[in-house]
Amino acid sequence: MSQSFVVCALALLSPLLAHAQSGVAADVAVRESPSRWQLGVGASISDGPYAGEGTRIRPVPWITYEGERVFWRGVGGGVHLWKREGFVLDAVLAARLDGFDIGDLGRRELARNWLDADRLEDRDDSLDAGLAASWRGAAGELKLQALADVSDASGGYELSLDYGYPWRRGRTVWVPSVGARWLSRDLTRYYYGTWDTEAARGVPGYRPDAALVPQLKLSVLHPLGERWRLFGAVSYRLLPDAIGDSPFLEPDRHGSGNVQVGVSRGF
Repeated sequence: MSQSFVVCALALLSPLLAHAQSGVAADVAVRESPSRWQLGVGASISDGPYAGEGTRIRPVPWITYEGERVFWRGVGGGVHLWKREGFVLDAVLAARLDGFDIGDLGRRELARNWLDADRLEDRDDSLDAGLAASWRGAAGELKLQALADVSDASGGYELSLDYGYPWRRGRTVWVPSVGARWLSRDLTRYYYGTWDTEAARGVPGYRPDAALVPQLKLSVLHPLGERWRLFGAVSYRLLPDAIGDSPFLEPDRHGSGNVQVGVSRGF
C-alpha cells in the first residue's frame, strides 16, 4: 500500500481540517458522546495564508470510534496504552494535511514574492506517529503530544501542548483552549521553505528555522435529542516570522483563522 494512498484515505475521513491531531476539545467530545461510533458531516472554512489561496471551504465527513483500547478520530487514531484516574497515555498515528499543490496557489501572487510557479514542486501530506499524554482534573485538562513523520515526506517532528477548560451551561458544553505547536526545522523547511532542487532552477532560497505556533480555540458541543449532536469551533493560529516570512505565504500574514461546524449521530 503506497504512502499517497494511505494519506489520501485518511484525508477523506477527516472531521476537522484545522489541525490533524486531536486536542482537549476532541477528548471532551468523545466523553460527551453516549455512543462508540459517531457519523456526521460538517464544513471547514479556512482563511488560507498561502499566496493566492483565499478563503477555502471544504465539506468534510465526521467519523469517530472509541473502544476500550482502540480509537479513531477523523485523521488519526491509536491505542490507549495506560489509563489511570484522569491520566491517559496513547500511541497515536495521524495524517498531517499541511501539503499543497503549487497549481492551487496564485501564479501572480507567487511572482510578487519572487517565485516562479513553473520552477516549484508540490508539498506532500505525511503520516505521523508518536505518543500523546493527557491529564484531567478540577483545574481543566492538559494534553502533550509528540509526533514524527514516518512517511519520509519532511522527516520532521512536532511537539504540541494544549490546555482547555470544559464549561457546561445547561446542555451545552463550551471548551475554550490555548495551545502551542513546536515545529522542527526539517518540518518548517519542507512546508514553508524552498528546496535545494528548486534553488538549482533559480528559485530564491528561503530556509526557516524551527518555529513555535501558538493557537487559541473555542469549541462548542450541543446535543440535539438523544443521539444527534451539533458541534462547532473557531480557532486562530499566530504565525511566527519563520513561517510568516515564507515566500509561499501572502505578505505580512501574522495569523490564520478557521471555523468549523457540523452535526453528527451516535450509533
